[in-house]
Amino acid sequence: MSAPIPTRVHYHRKARELELGYADGESYRLSIEYLRVHSPSAEVRGHGQGQETLQVGKKDVGLANITPVGRYAIKLHFDDGHDSGLYSWDYLYDLAINAARYWADYLRRLDAAGASRQALGIELKQL
Repeated sequence: MSAPIPTRVHYHRKARELELGYADGESYRLSIEYLRVHSPSAEVRGHGQGQETLQVGKKDVGLANITPVGRYAIKLHFDDGHDSGLYSWDYLYDLAINAARYWADYLRRLDAAGASRQALGIELKQL
């Protein structure tokens, strides 16, 4: 069974959250940081199990743009220059319904690595 397709996708710029609304009235707001660190791109996920790259310093990342990809996905263009992952409706729904568990796991991995959500310096954003 495939995930439902959102009837509404809205970026709340000030809150840095992407809202996904569904026909059944369900709605999820996912932080852009969460979406960035869980990017489906090979740059983040690698090319197989155990090849993931822990994303650090992404607390203040935002979106520069969102573009549709056919009827099955969107491409998120992050303001840190990352834009290589396609977020399928199935993947976004999985991120939404498992957000608490995935976020807790990310924070645990950050802690284990001695890393931080905070950027280490002045981050230059591409225009």
